[in-house]
Amino acid sequence: MKRFAVPVSIVVATSLLVTSVCEAAEPKVFGKTADGNTVHEYVLKNKNGMKAVLITRGATLTQLHVPDKDGKLADVVLGWDNVVGYESEDNQYFGCTTGRVCNRIAKGKFTLDGKDYSLAINNEPNHLHGGVKRSLDKVVWKAKSIDTKQGPGIRFNYTSPDGEEGYPGQLRAFVIYVLTDKNRLIIRYSAKTDKVTPVNLTNHSYWNLSGHGSDTVLKHELMLNADKYTPTDDTLIPNGRIESVEGTVLDFRKYHVIGDRIEELTDTAALGYDHNFVLKRGDKKLSLAAKLRDPASGRVLTVLTDQPGIQFYSGNFLKGQTGKGGKTYKHRSAICLETQHYPDSINKPYFPSIVLKPDEKYSHICIYAFSTE
Repeated sequence: MKRFAVPVSIVVATSLLVTSVCEAAEPKVFGKTADGNTVHEYVLKNKNGMKAVLITRGATLTQLHVPDKDGKLADVVLGWDNVVGYESEDNQYFGCTTGRVCNRIAKGKFTLDGKDYSLAINNEPNHLHGGVKRSLDKVVWKAKSIDTKQGPGIRFNYTSPDGEEGYPGQLRAFVIYVLTDKNRLIIRYSAKTDKVTPVNLTNHSYWNLSGHGSDTVLKHELMLNADKYTPTDDTLIPNGRIESVEGTVLDFRKYHVIGDRIEELTDTAALGYDHNFVLKRGDKKLSLAAKLRDPASGRVLTVLTDQPGIQFYSGNFLKGQTGKGGKTYKHRSAICLETQHYPDSINKPYFPSIVLKPDEKYSHICIYAFSTE
């Protein structure tokens, strides 16, 4: 199989971030996949006691321990204690890197350069989150501890061969996680291809600021920096319009308790909140996307990104599965805030493009910043 040297553009971009290689302890073995691949675990810590734990399967965030208003730590993301959990039917993309194209592609079909492509239908009748067996959340990435100007980090990389899950081109993908002493988890994505291909990556962590396994997330308060959204058909594919949130249950321009209006959506195709919001972008590269706060613990999550959209999903398919430490993940006990391009952008030429060409570099920054009130 043809292999790329690391592209010059990625080396340059990465060199701006990396200052030296960490002398941290070697990663631990987290377990083995069903087909015998070893999965490693890495731990990042900061001076405030925050801890992020990541594994090489899916470049996945498995734990994130964050202090509350009294300094007490809690793990605020859903996950599993072992590889078996991540490979099980009960794993609903907990904490992983999703792609090559996150979210939905209508009927699993698109056309590029006059050629038609067909992908797996894994969210009937559509394609979801990159595929079935070799999507980016299911493969084992290579990883390396790094030291950065912002704090300790882990650099993941994976080369997806031409045709994997039906996508054209060999894609060389990088994901860097950095934990700062300002209680920020920075995620930087980059990718290069040797053929024109769609790319849209995101992190799929499920958040409950009271701690994973808490009964509900519906008492949390959410603000989204969006005055528009992309309405969908009954299969959650955008109908092509961009509409105002004003006067709808999707209006989170000011803080709203998540559970106050959610029942108005229970009998819709989304079964709750599962919508893409069009972010208001300023002149700066990074813009505010969302703020989530938990009155009980005082924890506040602020999301910053350079992407045009954010998918807010209210855990509508959580079903009481048993996760880390024997905790139960009840219906709507966590939410996802996924920074990304819009769903089905590959089939909507008037949406911001997700097409990556060989002479271009895909890049995406998402920051999950934590504070207390």
